[in-house]
Parts: sequence; C-alpha cells; structure tokens
Amino acid sequence: MNKKIHIVLADDHQIFRDGIKALLSDIDDFKVVAEASNGDELLRMLETSEPDIIIMDISMPGISGIELTRKISELYPQIAVLILSMHSNEDFVINSVINGAKGYLPKDTGRKELLEAIYDIADGDEYFGKLITSNMMKSFIKKTQKKFLPVDKENQLTSREIEIIQQIGKGLSNKEIADKLFISVRTVDSHKNHMMQKLKLRSTAEIIIYAIKNKIIEIE
Repeated sequence: MNKKIHIVLADDHQIFRDGIKALLSDIDDFKVVAEASNGDELLRMLETSEPDIIIMDISMPGISGIELTRKISELYPQIAVLILSMHSNEDFVINSVINGAKGYLPKDTGRKELLEAIYDIADGDEYFGKLITSNMMKSFIKKTQKKFLPVDKENQLTSREIEIIQQIGKGLSNKEIADKLFISVRTVDSHKNHMMQKLKLRSTAEIIIYAIKNKIIEIE
C-alpha cells in the first residue's frame, strides 16, 4: 500500500481507544491521526482533519453514532465510517447501513477481523461480517421499500453491470469480482460507481437491496 490509511477513533472510553490503538500500532499501513470522545468533538475535528476511516461507537454522549454517521456521509462522503459497537441487533445494524456506514462490527470482534474490515473499507468495499443475515436483509428491504424503485428504461443496467451486481450479491470483494470476471479492480470500481450514480444509491448494501427488489439476485 503506497500511503498510510489515516484513522480517527471516536469512543467515549479512553481505555477502549487505547486498546484499538494498541491493536493497530504494529501495522505500518495504519496511522491513528486523532481521537474524539463524543460527536461534537469529532465534528469539530473533521473541520480541519480529513481521515480515510473513522472507527466509531454508536453510544456516546450527545449525538448518537448513527446520527453522526448520517452527518458525516452527507458532509464528508469521502470519509468511511466503521461502527464498532456493543450493539449487534438488527435495528442498530440496519439503521447504520441506511445512514451510510461502510462497516459494522461488534466490540468483541477479534484483531484479525478488525484488520480485514479496515483494509476492505480502505479499498472501497464494505464490511459487515456475518451481521447482515438473510432475515436481516429481508427486514432491510421492508424498511426501505419506497426508496428502491423498479428499473426503468432510463436506468437500464448493462449486462456487465448486472454481472457485477450478481457477484456483489455473493459477497465478493471488488478484487475478487475483478479476478472472476478477468477485468481490473479499477474497472469494477468504475462500473460500481456508475451504477450508484445512475440508480441514486449510496452504498454496496443499497445496490444489493435494489438488485433483490428487481429480481437481479435472490436471497434464500
């Protein structure tokens, strides 16, 4: 990796921030550039600092992590939010995805999975581990059904875009899709970004929901 991944930690417990810093300290690719103990402090920090990833708790004093995620995704769409929370029930995960989180992990996640999530998110993918189950996806569809309109002629997807969506639906990363379809990762990124602009979607999760509703992919 050519440049370091700049990370901000936002959690109201100093001991937890110290623990994450210790986990990341021996990885040359990562640099923790700042810390915040609440949402207001984090938003002030972002006025002068632009990290690649924010690792954030949901439960902090003042603004909730979910509301913060929404604000950050609107004000700073280039910054990815990874939620690391003690809450792993359906509503917290779904609301985080809807509001723009690029990843969500429980706080008892192991070091290996945390590193995997950070690398995937830094590469433009999303990471939810095993949290987004088939049942949760169905619930997500129900809660967001008005947003994802049927494909029309103006928004017609190309055969290559459909092919990429089907691979996304299998949970493959951008690199895995590129290898499978014998194209470059940059080409996958380009198709993905074009689809999101054309369909007015904000995330990979929303691409999957759109594809399920339009019967491009199916869930068990």
